Amino acid sequence: MATEFTAFMRSALGSSASRRLRLTAKVPGIVYGGEAKPELIELDHNALWHALKKEDFHSSILTMTVGAAKSQVLLRDVQYHPFKQLIQHIDFQRIEASKPIHMKVPVHFVNQDVSPAVKLSAAVVNHVLSEVEVKCLPKDLPRYIEVDLKDLKAGESVHASGVTLPAGVALVFHGRNKDVVFATASMVKEEAAPADGAPVAAAEVAASKQKAPAAAAAAPAAAKPAAKKK
Repeated sequence: MATEFTAFMRSALGSSASRRLRLTAKVPGIVYGGEAKPELIELDHNALWHALKKEDFHSSILTMTVGAAKSQVLLRDVQYHPFKQLIQHIDFQRIEASKPIHMKVPVHFVNQDVSPAVKLSAAVVNHVLSEVEVKCLPKDLPRYIEVDLKDLKAGESVHASGVTLPAGVALVFHGRNKDVVFATASMVKEEAAPADGAPVAAAEVAASKQKAPAAAAAAPAAAKPAAKKK
């Protein structure tokens, strides 16, 4: 189900008007795309702040209510204050049911704990991609791309060619290698140990502690001034 939010029309333009709007805990925004003209909107800051914490708000088709009208939009850009927890501006794009859209969606990894890499080899699984861009019709937009790691073995990788995509969805990489790596499984290299079995780091610390008292005892003797001759 699409995430819903409420916006309000605004008429004032310019940076001064936007600053005054922010002082009232509102966020200026714009809606563009489609056959209609761009619309200037404002949203409640606190409600928007909490909505932006939800994953679906960034990667799903949103239902925007302005007065009595509802429209389907995508979140396209959010501008934050450089150091304060404030939203400065937000952009939405209208969608058309018959036109493909490009959208970044999160990647969800499943069955990692039961994979041979983890269960049999105690390998470390590295998630290389956290999100990917997809191209599809609005009705086919997935909430996320699922990557199944149940067959992943130590020393192996999961590539884009091995990921099952929902019907009507294609990955977009913009000139990058189309068979990119989603995840890898590698063995942890054990730290070398000296002959007595103690870790190298521990042996070095012990040696430095033995040298420290001798150096401390020598320091006062070297610093003591020679006795004056009478």
